[in-house]
Amino acid sequence: MRLHNAMLVVTLVLCIVTIACAQGRAPAVRLHKPHSVSGIQNVSYDGRSLLINGQRHLLFSGSIHYTRSTPEMWPDLLDKARHGGLNVIQTYVFWNAHESEKGKWNFEGNYDLVKFIKLIQQKGMFATLRVGPFIQAEWNHGGLPYWLREVPGIIFRSNNEPFKQHMEAYVTKIIKMMKDEKLFASQGGPIILAQIENEYNHIQLAYDEDGPSYVQWAANMAVAQNIGVPWIMCKQKDAPDPVINACNGRHCGDTFTGPNKPYKPALWTENWTAQYRVFGDPTSQRSAEDIAFSIARFFSKDGILVNYYMYHGGTNFGRTSAAFTTTRYYDEAPLDEFGLQREPKWSHLRDAHRSLNLCKKALLTGKSSVQRLNEFHEIRVYEKPQSDICSAFITNNHTNEAATINFRGKNFFLPPHSISVLPDCKTVVYNTQQIASQHNTRNFRRSTLANNHKWEVFSETIPSLPVTQKLPAELYSLLKDTTDYAWYSTSFNLGAQDLPKNGAAPVLRIMSLGHSLLTFVNGEYIGSNHGTHEEKSFEFQKPVNFKVGNNRITILASTVGLPDSGAYMEHRYAGPKSISILGLTTGTIELTANGWGHKVGLKGEKQKIFSEEGSKRVKWRVAVGNAPALSWFKTRFSTPEGRDPIAVRMNGMGKGMIWVNGKSIGRHWMSFLSPIGKPTQSEYHIPRAFLNPSKEENLLVVLEEEIANPGQIEIVTVDRDVVCSFITENHPPNVNSFASKDMKVHSVIEPEKPAAILKCSNFKKVVAVEFASYGNPSGFCGSFALGNCNVAAAKNIVEQECLGKKSCKVSMESFSKNGNVCPGLEKTLAIQVRCSH
Repeated sequence: MRLHNAMLVVTLVLCIVTIACAQGRAPAVRLHKPHSVSGIQNVSYDGRSLLINGQRHLLFSGSIHYTRSTPEMWPDLLDKARHGGLNVIQTYVFWNAHESEKGKWNFEGNYDLVKFIKLIQQKGMFATLRVGPFIQAEWNHGGLPYWLREVPGIIFRSNNEPFKQHMEAYVTKIIKMMKDEKLFASQGGPIILAQIENEYNHIQLAYDEDGPSYVQWAANMAVAQNIGVPWIMCKQKDAPDPVINACNGRHCGDTFTGPNKPYKPALWTENWTAQYRVFGDPTSQRSAEDIAFSIARFFSKDGILVNYYMYHGGTNFGRTSAAFTTTRYYDEAPLDEFGLQREPKWSHLRDAHRSLNLCKKALLTGKSSVQRLNEFHEIRVYEKPQSDICSAFITNNHTNEAATINFRGKNFFLPPHSISVLPDCKTVVYNTQQIASQHNTRNFRRSTLANNHKWEVFSETIPSLPVTQKLPAELYSLLKDTTDYAWYSTSFNLGAQDLPKNGAAPVLRIMSLGHSLLTFVNGEYIGSNHGTHEEKSFEFQKPVNFKVGNNRITILASTVGLPDSGAYMEHRYAGPKSISILGLTTGTIELTANGWGHKVGLKGEKQKIFSEEGSKRVKWRVAVGNAPALSWFKTRFSTPEGRDPIAVRMNGMGKGMIWVNGKSIGRHWMSFLSPIGKPTQSEYHIPRAFLNPSKEENLLVVLEEEIANPGQIEIVTVDRDVVCSFITENHPPNVNSFASKDMKVHSVIEPEKPAAILKCSNFKKVVAVEFASYGNPSGFCGSFALGNCNVAAAKNIVEQECLGKKSCKVSMESFSKNGNVCPGLEKTLAIQVRCSH
């Protein structure tokens, strides 16, 4: 009966859309009837914007995933997002986190979705709920639970009845949970948008006619949930009415083909603030300037909502990361993995939001026009006739050359690849390339309390297994995503005539579909190898001194997360594919069909020796020097001093997993070096919520696959206490110097000149001025250098303004009393201070 009624609702909605389109007007997209309950938000849309209770908004959104931080961190993360100018928080819903076993649901701890959404509302922000259920997100299996793969006849994300049945049941459960808690805006909650599916256009063609029919079904199913707020689909050009299609990418102001109907607004669901990292990657950045350019561009071209993916990436705890993805996620976001403000990205974007809000009335009510001056330069204006409402965006899109552009009789200087924002069509309050806000550097400091380690070790026994089947089992289906590890074992006989007489050793060759393996022959460790994110398959090949008689080969195959993208994910495979012995005098021996024994998981995992109670179930010995491959290490450490975030630096280790007080903080992989010869990630986040109260001991356990010595592991605290400013005479004043009244921009802080504004975080104060120069200094935060022009009193001036204060402002005019040093030179002010309690 429920399905029948749902189909009637969908049919009615589609009929309304069809009739409206035939009449050449927008469909009625108020997806619910008005309610009389206090606080209810009526959410609708037209071709210009979303309307919330009939009001238009500029929406600045950021992705923060509840699963990638702890509930104790959520309030601070949301506060920093709000202070950064955001009014919307976006999150996926993680199906396999909530239902890893069919019918067994988990909404506890950092999986408490309801608590997270309610907290967003308490902080005065809206929410976007990306239900999926496929989410990608560099999350294990793209959010789909492993058990779904074993449903008979299933084809993921296709017009496939088994998949649609389970997908609808899941979506219905999540929607009911939100409705029961009155979390949709139509009920007075914070959720103003919901997303179904995710970037389906990437794979739609792979399913032929089942692709478009699946999209239509998914849209109909979502709308039939009757949530009272609009649904969206990202990267879905043919999103069926009334679902809104949205853009993902780095420059949607230029790459987005636009809403697929004129009565839908322009939404940007993922503005990538960096690039997620996989093991083997070097570091990578996306500049604050480029992100700022992209959002100014989007809003200047009728954009109404931009979402930063990610605003805070966080940590892939346990085994939650997708194939080869690091434990640290989107660390280069405005809030780094530890929740610290990455400057200048956080504050430069905050200032961008402020400048765009000064243009709000013009953007939402004015008529737009564009003046293209040439290939690189243009002026976009939003203006309301017979009023003072006017805002302008002057663009220099040349990547290397600055420009001076005349607009309404006044010249405006623009650096390369920049946009100047003029809320009143007269005053530049912000330029995307000129950072008026502060910079900082991140510091990892060895804890004075937490590093008196006494390591103990327990080594796994290499098993000899009875034959259970002829061929090696496929790894994913063997593990069922319950562990990373599975043993494979076979044995064979060699006669004296088989072994080479010239002293050469035969070669063991293993062809694997991924992801990594350790090899043991007759109980002795031989070596390891692995694939990569781009090429999961690999070959292990190594000379081995086999003996006359019976030889046993044991392989520990492992995964590093399940795949998270692409068509036909249910048909991906991993593990040993073929095994052979080369270089024997009697020829190659093929062992693939020799008969294999299998065992899932490690002894230490099954006995949970990473927990306080489980650690008593095995016999540990004092760790001295290198331990054998596949060993467990344990130690205890005191809770570090202070309130700063904490990490463990895994120097000297290879590959494995880390637990603190029984909680997994993820996979480490120090031996997989990037092209620059360094590990992709060396420090691994330990949330303070995982630790015992101050100064009490904590249990640290490390599973190490390779031969290693834990002696170099150290516990560190993390801060961004080195704060800097780097501005020139050509910089506009900080946008916070301006306010708008009756569409007239005026300065609220005198004088209206460029100034260095510095602020310590976490209630700290400036305790030292480490560098100050007014003239022509060079370098960057943490590494400034004096030029050949400098005001001698610069450091004294900054110390007078800043020492002992939580924040300070140093105007460039402060240095004018020293005379015009170096006439004709464009002056630069560089300051570096250190904050502390």
